[in-house]
Amino acid sequence: MPTFHRVLPEADLVEGQMRGLALEGHDLLLVRTKEGLYALDNQCTHGAARLSEGRLRGVRVICPLHGASFDCRSGAVLALPARDPQRAYATRLVDGWIEVALAP
Repeated sequence: MPTFHRVLPEADLVEGQMRGLALEGHDLLLVRTKEGLYALDNQCTHGAARLSEGRLRGVRVICPLHGASFDCRSGAVLALPARDPQRAYATRLVDGWIEVALAP
């Protein structure tokens, strides 16, 4: 069973917003859409850019450097130049807190 870590109060991340944060040496991107809460690695797999500095369009996270995009629900590549998916992490809400599991 994965270990979840409290990372942010639920009220601090509204729908349509994303935020970068550090957790145990990992640079993570938290995303909240109307579909739910998601967590990905924050560094684009194509270049050395932080996705938290990019844009969110629906479930599409767009890299600020070259425009690669990823599905925040799974990390899947949606647009080049990225070829490798983003690593996705399990999330949940517990007692008003967003929690993330770093291991499967």
